Amino acid sequence: MSMFSTGVLVLTSPLHTLPFRLAPVLSSAAQVVERTLYVHLHPGLNLGTGTQARPTFIHPVVDLPSVISRLYSNAADVCGHLDVRVLLTHFRAQVGPSPVSNPFPSPLTLSHSPEVVLTDFPLQDPGQSSLVTQCLQRYAGYCYVCTPGLSSVILHPQLKEVESKDEEQKSTGSIDCLDTYSDVVVGGTFDRLHGAHRTLLNICSLLANRRFLIGVCDQELLKNKVLKELIEPYSHRVQKLKEFLNDVKPSLQYEIVPLSDPFGPSISDPQLQCIVVSEETRRGGEAVNRKRAENGLSELVLYEIPLIKDAHHTDIEEEKISSSSLRSRLLGTLLKPPTCDSVQSDSYAAMSPSCQPQPEFSQVPYVIGLTGGSGSGKSAVAQRLEGLGAVRIDADQLGHKTYLPGTIAYHKILQEFGTDVLNEDQTINRRALGRKVFGDKERLKALTDTVWPEIALLVKERIQQAKEEGNTPWKHVCVLDAAVLLEAGWTDMVHEVWVAIIPEEEAVRRIVARDGVSKEDALRRLQSQWSNAKMVAQANVVLCTLWEPDVTQKQVVKAWNLLQERIQQKKEETGLSS
Repeated sequence: MSMFSTGVLVLTSPLHTLPFRLAPVLSSAAQVVERTLYVHLHPGLNLGTGTQARPTFIHPVVDLPSVISRLYSNAADVCGHLDVRVLLTHFRAQVGPSPVSNPFPSPLTLSHSPEVVLTDFPLQDPGQSSLVTQCLQRYAGYCYVCTPGLSSVILHPQLKEVESKDEEQKSTGSIDCLDTYSDVVVGGTFDRLHGAHRTLLNICSLLANRRFLIGVCDQELLKNKVLKELIEPYSHRVQKLKEFLNDVKPSLQYEIVPLSDPFGPSISDPQLQCIVVSEETRRGGEAVNRKRAENGLSELVLYEIPLIKDAHHTDIEEEKISSSSLRSRLLGTLLKPPTCDSVQSDSYAAMSPSCQPQPEFSQVPYVIGLTGGSGSGKSAVAQRLEGLGAVRIDADQLGHKTYLPGTIAYHKILQEFGTDVLNEDQTINRRALGRKVFGDKERLKALTDTVWPEIALLVKERIQQAKEEGNTPWKHVCVLDAAVLLEAGWTDMVHEVWVAIIPEEEAVRRIVARDGVSKEDALRRLQSQWSNAKMVAQANVVLCTLWEPDVTQKQVVKAWNLLQERIQQKKEETGLSS
């Protein structure tokens, strides 16, 4: 069966039977659609009468939010690679006379034009197939702007195994109307929109009749987040929210505002009527109402939705679907292409202030530049990579060689800083030299301008040596373990930049335990270095050593295996022999 980039799935099953059918329907749809799957709910729609099936307004019932939640939960389990969006344009509460009967006066333009329309409509007779597909195509055309030559697929043949469950269902579900509100508010980080976010946003859009206010965490509220360095930029998160919401229910008035405190406008906006929470955030909703009472405003209705379990979570991840778990899964993966001339759609490319040219791929061995702040576990990662077969080049050890008597750097240092930095044996006293440059940016630059180029020459010599010694040069990998990789501008010697990160408080604890210095000195050391965020902005791969050693090992093995796949793929593309 052909694969399509974008499709719209028209679900016609009654709401009370739909939960049993969602997983197999979505699994079947994933065999046809590979990127974006829009879901259009029209319970009871009959596509087999031969008459024109047209969209109508549907009044939301109390069971609908649970169906939406189940849909996104099933989608996360069986087709997590798909961008699933439940469309709600034709759902409207009865809030007075409605002179307009057609929810689609003209076809709605979605962010991605559907190339195929699918349905779970049950065929009573195989001979109906042509009639149903034609009716389905016309129905989709009434609702949405689709690509020319729209294809159609009936998914019902793949659903036979759930028919018995449908028969066993005695309940017809609730027909009570869902309470809706003029203005609804919600808050969150909304990093990497996942199934739980989509459930929340869909239900809020369903509850809101006029305005939907979304507070998005920024700045101070991100400081304590797990792997905060991998959180998408605020502007990127807002862009994704706008696109999703404009697809879901474009008739609503959306307001997206940054949150620098836990409350934002929820405690001061008199028009708000409802706040949507989960069992985790219910206390926050109650705190909002206390603040509103202090401000003389009416309480908000607290509408609670369930958390969505993550069937794929690991030991270090939360049991629910969460952004922090998704960020942890990015560790060891390629965040952006390793060459500057590649098309970089990832948000981190936009965050990077500069990008230096990488070596041509024909240069072997393949060189990984590994860096990280003090206490980050960078060197431990380098040792693990060495254990997997990489040649480790320790820039710090090479740095010591540049200070030896007789070297170019040795003579330049004496000319710049004087002979009073020498020990009795004529070697350079690194501590005395450090005191001369401490707090003096110009003198420090004079020192690094002297030493760093000499270290770079030694690194290049070591890379050449590894090339000559390697029996299988294409597969041979060097890891340049260098704390100053980025500051020194050595990215022109490496194919990829890998960064090891650790939260600042953990780094301080490690430095104090390792070096016997005070917390204040450890913190000053960290603050004199590049921040995690600045390094991550230039990273191709990020690793984090926060958890147990076996977790770090799994990250490193994952990163190594993915690296070998990239090298193999490049080899095949360029036609080089192994």
